[in-house]
Amino acid sequence: RSRQWLGLAVATLVTAALVLVTPSAATSHYIVLMLSVILGFHVISNVTPALHTPLMSVTNAISGIILVGAISQVGHPHPLISAISLAAVVLATINIVGGFAVTHRMLAMFTKD
Repeated sequence: RSRQWLGLAVATLVTAALVLVTPSAATSHYIVLMLSVILGFHVISNVTPALHTPLMSVTNAISGIILVGAISQVGHPHPLISAISLAAVVLATINIVGGFAVTHRMLAMFTKD
């Protein structure tokens, strides 16, 4: 139990330090990120196992948006941004292909042989 509190304290300190060094114009983005993480956690954790596979199929749309954004940043002049966007392209592509494979298997369960 104390290990969880320690992890929470470290995460809070890191987040506070990150917010303090971020320009004020971008600070509101952290609020949106934290709210989306909390909301996403609650939505995913309350899904019944029968609905988990269709929910995973929906993540293809999210990965598609990430893929488009990452592709637009691949040629950025800053090498770190370009490398991170390349990694995002690779990971989003893996997620999209896996999502289509899972969807295909799910739909195959409902077809007559």
